[in-house]
Amino acid sequence: MSTVALRKSRIQNGPRVDLSASSSSSSAAGSPEDTPRQSPSSTSLSSLGSENAMDVKSANMKMIDGYGNEFKLPDFTIKDIRDAIPAHCFERSGTRGLAYVARDVLSLATIFYLFNKYLTPENVPSTALRAMLWTVYTFVQGLFATGIWVMAHECGHQSFSPSKILNDTVGWLCHSALLVPYFSWKISHGKHHKATGHLERDMVFVPKTRQQYASKMGYYAHELSELLEETPILTAGTLVGQQLVGWLLYITINTTGHNCHERQSEGRGKGKRNGLGGGVNHFDPSSPLYESKDSNLVLLSDLGLAITASALVLIGKNFGWTSLLVWYILPYLWVNHWLVAITYLQHTDPSLPHYEPHAWTFVRGAAATIDREFGWIGRYMFHGIIETHVLHHYVSTIPFYHADEATSAIKPVMGQHYRSDFKDGPVGFLKNMWKSARRCQWVEPSEGAQGENKGVLFYRNRNGLGTRPQKMAPPTGVNGKILS
Repeated sequence: MSTVALRKSRIQNGPRVDLSASSSSSSAAGSPEDTPRQSPSSTSLSSLGSENAMDVKSANMKMIDGYGNEFKLPDFTIKDIRDAIPAHCFERSGTRGLAYVARDVLSLATIFYLFNKYLTPENVPSTALRAMLWTVYTFVQGLFATGIWVMAHECGHQSFSPSKILNDTVGWLCHSALLVPYFSWKISHGKHHKATGHLERDMVFVPKTRQQYASKMGYYAHELSELLEETPILTAGTLVGQQLVGWLLYITINTTGHNCHERQSEGRGKGKRNGLGGGVNHFDPSSPLYESKDSNLVLLSDLGLAITASALVLIGKNFGWTSLLVWYILPYLWVNHWLVAITYLQHTDPSLPHYEPHAWTFVRGAAATIDREFGWIGRYMFHGIIETHVLHHYVSTIPFYHADEATSAIKPVMGQHYRSDFKDGPVGFLKNMWKSARRCQWVEPSEGAQGENKGVLFYRNRNGLGTRPQKMAPPTGVNGKILS
């Protein structure tokens, strides 16, 4: 059988989707505006035909997000955002920040003490019940440890206190204890904030373009609109892998970060790429993620990791490796899970645009984020990092305890560009992981987009969900023959 025949055997036409369909759960999803029409009573049949053609052309040139809603570029400024926020929201308190860290550390220590003192074979004879309760222990400790992670994140943005020395000291201690290279992460994370939504400079969850996705799957870009849908079991497997090892792959081989390292200003990116052996990671001072001035900070981050790793080895040798697994490793994996889930859903949704370099601005990129809801856990244990992320991308130095008020203040300025999805709380948050995985497979321009709008890309998928991918003509060779 020929290659073309093999490809055709895997292709079918997907169902058509109503482009006016919207997500009832998301504030970002509003029905496209109706286009005013001239009254037919004063119009000839021939002009009606011309008018209809113009309407179709106009509609085709609109930017359409993954839900089928019209998208318009933000028209406010960063000054508009900052001016709308009450002055006291910018105030930071080192005492208050330290109190939150102390609360989280005390919670971790108390739970550790109670479980190890009372969850013994003498008190709980059933092995199965003890195993179940220790499983609960790893989950709960993972929640409080994620809170510690978030407080170090506050330190990295200097929103923890007015003192840079205090911020970086607390951040380095907290992140090192969680095997996070604090300064290395801080530097790359700062670049993420400076280039959010930029397809060639953003640092986290940069989506594949249509051409990149097609190449990975072994197809031409024009074939994606006709492929069979991805099986749910494959989607589930991808999600499980992302949640288990996504963070580790990010810091070791820069998975989900941009792969345009040749443009690094000092020439460090020449010949380097994401992936195993590519030389792009958060541990090597010569990584293209950093400049030469960052070398000592990267090494200080590595020192923090080495100290924690050494302490963990001593614990394993003295108290047993099974104890280390339950006390640290499994809660650590829960922390990684929450970190990846939170970041993924902050930057992955069918309503969110991504920008090619010529269409990107800081204001546009910062708006390409979404707030979600995780109930009491999100607001109390995770310090609101899920619920106030949009604000955080505009003014990252506002401490989390002022973020709700500041978010309310910027909503009128942002208007339709403020996005949130609070439906169903924590359950909705977890459901959105599946929704985004099924709907957000690659990005491409809206069909018919011209000029600057052609540089604004939206999520599409091969699963027949939301806005259909645009149909593309097959590529042609030098003699005009269709390539197959």
